[in-house]
Amino acid sequence: MADLAHLSLAGAARRIAARELSALELAEATFARIAAFDERLGSHVTLMTESALAAARAADAEIAAGRRRGPLHGVTVALKDIYDTEGVLTAGGSRTGLGRIPDRDAETVRRLRAAGAVITGKLTTHEYAHGGPSFDLPWPPARNPWNVEHFSGGSSSGSGVAVAAGLCLGALGTDTGGSIRGPAALSGVTGLMPSYGLVSRRGVIPNSFTFDHCGPLAWTAEDCGLLLDALAGFDPEDPRSSPEPPRAAPASMAGLRIGLLRHFWEEDLSVSPELVAACEHVADVLRGLGAEVETARIAPVQDWYDVKITIAESELFNVHRRNLQSRPRDFGHDFLSRALGAVCFTAQDYVAAHRRWRQLLRSMKPVHERFDLLIAPSATGPAPRLDAHRTVSFWRSPSITTPFDVTGGPALTLTAGFSANGLPLGVQLAAAPFHDRLVLAAGQAFQAETEWGRRRPVLEAGDGAALEAYPLPAPELPRDRAIQDEARTLAALAGLPEDDEFLLALIAEAAPHARAMAARLDRDYAFSDEI
Repeated sequence: MADLAHLSLAGAARRIAARELSALELAEATFARIAAFDERLGSHVTLMTESALAAARAADAEIAAGRRRGPLHGVTVALKDIYDTEGVLTAGGSRTGLGRIPDRDAETVRRLRAAGAVITGKLTTHEYAHGGPSFDLPWPPARNPWNVEHFSGGSSSGSGVAVAAGLCLGALGTDTGGSIRGPAALSGVTGLMPSYGLVSRRGVIPNSFTFDHCGPLAWTAEDCGLLLDALAGFDPEDPRSSPEPPRAAPASMAGLRIGLLRHFWEEDLSVSPELVAACEHVADVLRGLGAEVETARIAPVQDWYDVKITIAESELFNVHRRNLQSRPRDFGHDFLSRALGAVCFTAQDYVAAHRRWRQLLRSMKPVHERFDLLIAPSATGPAPRLDAHRTVSFWRSPSITTPFDVTGGPALTLTAGFSANGLPLGVQLAAAPFHDRLVLAAGQAFQAETEWGRRRPVLEAGDGAALEAYPLPAPELPRDRAIQDEARTLAALAGLPEDDEFLLALIAEAAPHARAMAARLDRDYAFSDEI
């Protein structure tokens, strides 16, 4: 069982093609490993055992008859629980989603099935692909397989954990502000946020229409490339889908122009020295393969974050508006702390954010002309402890992964070292839109030269219920009457309950940070700065 679990997706595909391993053996070993370890890790919310075993048997029969569909035929893949699956619960990790049974697969799921993948289950997500590690939801947060007292990253938390623990060979996640790359970084696997529009979002519960990306997590860049082959392509049912194909991969790293975004840690954010060293390490390895590396600069991280949060939170609130108005306490604390902050933004703020976005995209043109690839940390440090999480951090501190959601280009996270306490260190490689093959080729070249991506966590069996839960401290509504009145007015304008002090406290907590974002976006724009 351990040997099969430690295969890469590409390695398993080769063994299945050579008839050294059957799809059924792989699926049975996968479910045995889930039974042994996932009680403690909590990566799955729904197992699709019966349909998966049937699909594995069918794959073996087709392969035996000489009808192998490709490298995904017979391999195990699991899905973040915001991907619609026909006849199977897709709740988005939320109490408000209980009982939601789609009657149709998401387009990405349809493509995986068409490629012969064996879908084994639905994976833990932060509520509606947002929020943080919450202990007040129907399912507890997924635990980091390297240390279960530490955060696994989000929002595709179960996806990163399941791959890292060998509970599937590949997984689908989504990335709106870092939700593929964060879990990949903290859980020690590889995660690709594809170019915006390259992979269909149809049938995936939305977070932000403007910034949602669907993509794979797996052990290696090669694995992510195989999954992308099946997932990518125009979908007329996704209004943001692009017919543009990804560019070809370079033949080698020789002559590749790489920019190291040192200002991310020297000026913009506080980043652990271990992560800084990991970024320099990736640059050194690629330099040794013939790439040219120099310091690069883009707009500060806060600029990208202001745009993303103002747009994305406004869209998120609209998506869930009816339930937020009628049953807000059925959402988790962490989700509410983010979603309710959107009531502080105005239509002016939303339009200004789009216009600032246009400026930022223009500023990337000379950067992409000068550099083929950009290197930055995927996190500000190794995985923090679960009990260190605070909801207000979302508003106080910009995310180091968010700039590349806003550029719309691909970004790949890979493991580039381990901290002194044995936790993975993730580094991201980013490029211009539709240069997905480039970031995958660079990731594969780095992984071929290093051993970091071959380390596996040592898992323990046990009862997940015995692990300590870490509920968030209750927010306090300030005693200042003016702040209370402002929060109450904002709630009323948004159609929220006006007498719920818990909700008002969350609005008051977010308000000064949301106002600061709006103030930074309130600038003079040219007529050409459209939305």
